[in-house]
Amino acid sequence: MSVRIELEGVAKRYRLEWILRHINLTLYSAQRYALTGPNGSGKSTLMKMLSGHLTPSRGQVRFIKDGRPVDRGDIYQYLSYAAPYIELIEEFTLEESIDFQQRFKPLQAGLSTESLIRLLGFKRARHKAVRAFSSGMKQRLKLALAICSTSPLLLLDEPTTNLDTQGIQWYLDLIEQYGDNRTLVVASNAAVDYGFCEEEISVMEFKG
Repeated sequence: MSVRIELEGVAKRYRLEWILRHINLTLYSAQRYALTGPNGSGKSTLMKMLSGHLTPSRGQVRFIKDGRPVDRGDIYQYLSYAAPYIELIEEFTLEESIDFQQRFKPLQAGLSTESLIRLLGFKRARHKAVRAFSSGMKQRLKLALAICSTSPLLLLDEPTTNLDTQGIQWYLDLIEQYGDNRTLVVASNAAVDYGFCEEEISVMEFKG
């Protein structure tokens, strides 16, 4: 399955301030893109528009799957998205979180709830409520649920937030193992987050 995103004349305004303007961009299937720029420059705003969660003030965002347009309201079926501002269901246990996710986004071939718990290194926490997890554990879970899904479109905003050195290497290994053949967009200022990306796009290009 191939998915690409086309942005034509896209702009976003909050109240009277234009956050981003004049975005003409195509993100091609199975390519890796780094979205960079200073804090507050609009990276997360653009990521939300790429995910279909935020509507542009001007212009169009088109999603094309296997050569056919996909309605913005249906793109969630083909998308996985991990970001600091996307919350987990904290009342669930780890096991329940993974099982619930699979009702909407199947895991990649060869993965199961049990193997994902092992991959996370959280075997002793399988029956622990997510609300009791540390910030680093929550971030690992967000990343694992997104990266290990079958979704052809993968968006990661500041993926190493709350991760220590070991956690960062775990994230890079996860991308290497499960990130192939997907349209991947990483928004970050930290080069370690997106060093594997093929193209870098600065949001400062869209501030005019």
